Amino acid sequence: MTLEKNMPIGSGLGSSACSVVAALVAMNEHCGKPLNDTRLLALMGELEGRISGSIHYDNVAPCFLGGMQLMIEENGIISQQVPGFDEWLWVLAYPGIKVSTAEARAILPAQYRRQDCIAHGRHLAGFIHACYSRQPQLAAALMKDVIAEPYRARLLPGFSQARQAVSEIGALASGISGSGPTLFALCDKPETAQRVADWLSKHYLQNQEGFVHICRLDTAGARVVG
Repeated sequence: MTLEKNMPIGSGLGSSACSVVAALVAMNEHCGKPLNDTRLLALMGELEGRISGSIHYDNVAPCFLGGMQLMIEENGIISQQVPGFDEWLWVLAYPGIKVSTAEARAILPAQYRRQDCIAHGRHLAGFIHACYSRQPQLAAALMKDVIAEPYRARLLPGFSQARQAVSEIGALASGISGSGPTLFALCDKPETAQRVADWLSKHYLQNQEGFVHICRLDTAGARVVG
């Protein structure tokens, strides 16, 4: 098996999950599909856990199934899809430096304030409601991370300034992709997305390894293309 990924390691883009998903989908296809999607996803989470230190589906589920996935892990259900918005454009800026998942986890506190936990639950519930009730502006406004971002931001040079700049340009929301250092900015107009991408290319990238891409949500997931 030859894996051609073209994704940086330690980027916050789910690099290890992509490897796991691609390999297992390819092997399952080659062997006549002995595993259904649920069994495949469970195995993907287990293998991802061997890389990151604990079983989790945050990256493998959307990579495998496509779209935005809400982790359930109850009654035999690992995740379920959340409807997105076709007009949303995601600007991803990888600065060219690496942040390990272990380092990003170690910087998080062992305990959180009650008000932060309440705010996190409110933001998540409101975001899911806004997605299902088709309110893109509300969904974007609720895309806030009070659990990890306040701590992980200090690992990312220029992150706070970049967040402020893309907001002033017109991004609906922004934050840290995964455990970083990639920054994401959400836009609903192509011209705004391009202006955000241009700013990030000039001011957020740290070296020649960095890049900026404007993407749309892939709803198809992993598939055989040739």
